[in-house]
Amino acid sequence: MPLFPSSLLAGAAILSASLAEPALAACRNVNHLGQAYIACSFDPAASDIRLYNKDQAGVPFRSFKALSLELRQRGEYLVFAMNGGMYHDDLSPVGLHVEEGTEQASLNTNPGWGNFHMLPNGVFYVGDGKAGVMAAEAYRAAGIKPRFATQSGPMLVTDGALHPRFLPDSDSLKTRNGLGVTASGEVVFAVSKRPVRFHDFASLFRDELGCPNALFLDGTISSLYAPEINRHDRLFPLGPIVAVVARFPS
Repeated sequence: MPLFPSSLLAGAAILSASLAEPALAACRNVNHLGQAYIACSFDPAASDIRLYNKDQAGVPFRSFKALSLELRQRGEYLVFAMNGGMYHDDLSPVGLHVEEGTEQASLNTNPGWGNFHMLPNGVFYVGDGKAGVMAAEAYRAAGIKPRFATQSGPMLVTDGALHPRFLPDSDSLKTRNGLGVTASGEVVFAVSKRPVRFHDFASLFRDELGCPNALFLDGTISSLYAPEINRHDRLFPLGPIVAVVARFPS
């Protein structure tokens, strides 16, 4: 026996299709150096790109589903989402995290172990219809006051140059995701379909996606929510989430 009447299911399918419409043609398959990737592009002047970590009760969302449910209560819905930066065991951000102009975690340029501390790390920021990716120290010096921001690391590409520690023959292969901003200001998100090395992932952004600045978000846990390609990853708990959000038609 179906859980819902067939008429309701049909209506839900129509609604789902209409909700995905703003994201149509945003995602595409890209091949680079013999590896396959998914790349999704958004114009920050036309798309509402945000960062999230905790819900209204102060509890980490942990999943795209939980974020989607809260947004629906506000008359909004998820167009697209991706894990948005590294986090501690309690799912709180390791570095800078800004939501609606409020800094919830401060910039972190301390030396340490792991990818986040493979300096330079960097910041992705959004505000006033524009977006950028910048090395963390440069971001601090610029005095930017964004609407949303997240810090992660390492920088994949800085002013057209790959991170100096990336080796073209490295044997460190992981599923990886990140984002970059093109010369024309588009935000491009990418995730590998198979494990890849840092060097190849960084050169994807510079050489295929046209991003002179790009930021690594994470490896292994790399998660994507993209309804237009029927992708809704659920394998890992998530800390910061970067999302494209739209309002339901009134």
